Amino acid sequence: MVAGAEIVCQQSIRVLDVPYRCVSKGNNLQNSEEIDLVSTDISSFDVDVRSPDDISDGPLESAILQFVPCIRSGSYADIGPRRFMEDEHIRIDDLSSHLGSVFRCPTPSAFYGVFDGHGGPDAAAYIRKNAMRFFFEDAEFPQTSETNDVVLEDIENSFRKAFLLADLALADDCTVSTSSGTTALTALILGRLLLVANAGDCRAVLCRKGDAIEMSQDHRPIYASERSRVEELGGYIDDGYLNGVLSVSRALGDWDMKLPRGSSSPLIADPEFRQAVLTEDDEFLIIGCDGIWDVMSSQDAVSIVRRGLRRHDNPEQCARDLVMEALRKNTFDNLTVIVICFSPLDHRESTPTPKNQKMRCCSLSEEALCSLKRLLDNNGGC
Repeated sequence: MVAGAEIVCQQSIRVLDVPYRCVSKGNNLQNSEEIDLVSTDISSFDVDVRSPDDISDGPLESAILQFVPCIRSGSYADIGPRRFMEDEHIRIDDLSSHLGSVFRCPTPSAFYGVFDGHGGPDAAAYIRKNAMRFFFEDAEFPQTSETNDVVLEDIENSFRKAFLLADLALADDCTVSTSSGTTALTALILGRLLLVANAGDCRAVLCRKGDAIEMSQDHRPIYASERSRVEELGGYIDDGYLNGVLSVSRALGDWDMKLPRGSSSPLIADPEFRQAVLTEDDEFLIIGCDGIWDVMSSQDAVSIVRRGLRRHDNPEQCARDLVMEALRKNTFDNLTVIVICFSPLDHRESTPTPKNQKMRCCSLSEEALCSLKRLLDNNGGC
């Protein structure tokens, strides 16, 4: 079993602080190698899932003010049947507290990422170690108190830049093998906004009233949209593998497949985005590497977590349950899962007390009464 070391800090969250996010370019961010900043309390949610093409021109400020989610999460990782662990993850339930006072954003704010490495652990470990710099400093995360769709587009552009900067950094760092790469999936929560960015075959699944809502699309070369793009850029698919080598069509690193630098490669690091405005119907989000989804459907995973939360209300235990179920189903990969809860704390099922429950009386025979009396008196019979 492999579980990333994490710093846990529980902090109560109060109300939505409407100014959206703000971080200066030159800020020295805290070391983010091992992170888990946890906040307590939970509210509730109805989801509007949108891709960038669905963005309207109307402001979101009034919608974001209607509901205030609270965040708590748990994660679990296991090496599985592999000889080496190549997964990494990052879990921050209180992003503004982690980044410091210069970072102004709605409350709550949170950030999560799963990085599924291949060709060795170098690329995934490098991205996790430098994730906060890539996403919130180098990419110039927007500094504004606005909450309209223009701002959301700016956030997407910033995250897209972060993915590409991270990809180039892997090419420049001599400690990272050019044959090492990683998929990357991130989830950002700002107030009611959930924004998922994905490059690769990790997956994010939102539970809405028990239904699984996929918040990402797996990037595999066998899928029609990815196959078309790969072939247009001169790549080919051999037995489901990009150029006969990779089972994914988007990833960070893998520079032995992307060289020469600057050339058009069928393997790209560009993420795809999906967003949702959280409501009281949204219970939790699952983020997992493909070792989970290779043997389990999105709906199956949601059902397992939902059942677990109703029993023990522990997202960490739910993450472990998903990993154990994938192992039981004979997954062949490393396993990493993060479960992020939005719904109110303590939804555990309890045994209902029947209404108008009547007391049942039983009568004793004369002989039984005599025996009882003898026992009490200890001297004589009836």
